[in-house]
Amino acid sequence: MPKLDKPKILVVNDDANSLFALTSLLAQWAGQESYEVLAARSGQEALRQVLMHDFAVILLDVNMPGMDGFETAEAIHARARSADIPIIFITAFLADELDRLKAYQHGAVDFLFTPVIPQVLHAKIAVFVALSVKNEELKQQARQLSLRTTELTATNKHLTREIEDRKMAERQNHAKDEFLAMLGHELRNPLSAISSAASLIGLPGVSLDGVQRAKKIIQRQSQHLGRIVDDLLDLSRAMSGKILLSRAPLDLAALVAASLETYRATGRSTDYELVQDLDPGWIDGDSTRLEQITSNLIDNALKYTPSGGRIEVRTWTENDDVVLSVRDTGVGIAADLLPHVFDVFVQGTSTLDRSQGGLGIGLSLVRRMAELHGGGIEAESKGPGGGSTFTLRLPRIEHQAAPAPAPAQTPEQGKPSVLLIEDNDDGREMMTMMLGCYGYEVESAADGLLGLAAAERFQPDLALVDIGLPGIDGYEVARRLRADPATRDIKLIALTGYGLADDLRRVMDAGFDLHLVKPVDIEQLMEAIGSCARVPVKQ
Repeated sequence: MPKLDKPKILVVNDDANSLFALTSLLAQWAGQESYEVLAARSGQEALRQVLMHDFAVILLDVNMPGMDGFETAEAIHARARSADIPIIFITAFLADELDRLKAYQHGAVDFLFTPVIPQVLHAKIAVFVALSVKNEELKQQARQLSLRTTELTATNKHLTREIEDRKMAERQNHAKDEFLAMLGHELRNPLSAISSAASLIGLPGVSLDGVQRAKKIIQRQSQHLGRIVDDLLDLSRAMSGKILLSRAPLDLAALVAASLETYRATGRSTDYELVQDLDPGWIDGDSTRLEQITSNLIDNALKYTPSGGRIEVRTWTENDDVVLSVRDTGVGIAADLLPHVFDVFVQGTSTLDRSQGGLGIGLSLVRRMAELHGGGIEAESKGPGGGSTFTLRLPRIEHQAAPAPAPAQTPEQGKPSVLLIEDNDDGREMMTMMLGCYGYEVESAADGLLGLAAAERFQPDLALVDIGLPGIDGYEVARRLRADPATRDIKLIALTGYGLADDLRRVMDAGFDLHLVKPVDIEQLMEAIGSCARVPVKQ
């Protein structure tokens, strides 16, 4: 504990001799009792001393000119900090009961009459000095306790925060473990179907109809795998802020209607009562990302609504917003899960008999995409069995007519010759065979240097170039082809597993004409080759 200051005693008397006598008498005991003695010749001087110091006791003369002892005592006790200082009045006159009452009313604790008896004064002073020391010790202990309490409170808050963070991390780790298990399940299902279908095609005695069905299964499950990979990549891009929107004015109602028609055409909504009420509403948005939002909301409703349930899809305008609502009569959302349905790695109870697959990250993507468009998404539910409603709000714009698309021009010449530069043997063989089936003359190469040699020898009209090549990558292949006068006019299409805006920029900077993200289906590839053939030659 810090060392305490010595208690102070203030003697107030207008008579110099009396003041000297009292201070000298008190000074005799100062070393023994460990206190300091201060003096004042008037009430005003006493008040100044009280403003500067704390006192264990004040010996105050009653009869002083100007401000007498009673007035001085009243002024001292009127100040909050000095209100509790004990005051002993000293007087040469015999005080009657009224005088004593008046003194006590002004804060006196005792009376002494002159001449003062030293032993009596010593005894009284010793009591008040001891009280002052004890009070100061208690104050210091209280300050230390307060400081310790503050430290303990801060430590407790820190520990509480650490416990909450640890619990949150455990919940997230558990959710990630469940997500990874679900991802493995979702990947194995289509891979198992693809493997079985491929084996079936090679079996002796399989019918032509069986081969066709196996081919459709391979195509469908490959597309499903592509969607899973796209969801994972889109989530990563959205969380890192690497998605750039290609905005244009569009009618949200028309976009939603087209999505619903696709669900009906593919039979995915056959077992449900699908109701739509779509009022036009124009927004400035990326049609691809908005289709993704719409599909994820409808997929979510289908996933958690039993067959025969009702799904209502509505659009309308409300003040400065265009609103999309997807309401279902499905399993609903528990109250404790509702605030977290848009969080990453959070999903409702999974069951083995779910009619729809998925990773449970669709709603996280929806929220990220909505925020990128300057909007927001909300979820409502009455609880388990009460169905769910998801409401998307996007900023409304005035109706703007989209420019008419330029008429497509067909190439006058026949199909272009194609050079395929791809290091994956199976991928190179399959794409070569597909292009050959469509009537294209195809040469192939397994790496960048072989591709450059083939391009100089074969002089193709168009080259499909994988970016991740051994030796020199696809960017360098494109730069060298553009730098060589003999190959600079070849149309170049990049094939890559990377689809970020920065990847597209690097591809175009290297000299490519188009950028395709794997896996590329044959219709997409045919369209790319056709459109590339119509593009003027890069210089």
